[in-house]
Amino acid sequence: MAAMKPRTGDGPLEVEREARSIVLRIPVDGGGRLVLEMNKQELAALKEAIEAAEK
Repeated sequence: MAAMKPRTGDGPLEVEREARSIVLRIPVDGGGRLVLEMNKQELAALKEAIEAAEK
């Protein structure tokens, strides 16, 4: 049985380019991370949506 480790630090927002995708890791309130894997087109759509929300 694997040892249970407490979640002490979830780390900062991270974006990494992998072989065929881009991985976005977002810390979430209450612990843990939201992990999104997307392609270039999905990343561009997310960028546009975030920019539209800033206006």
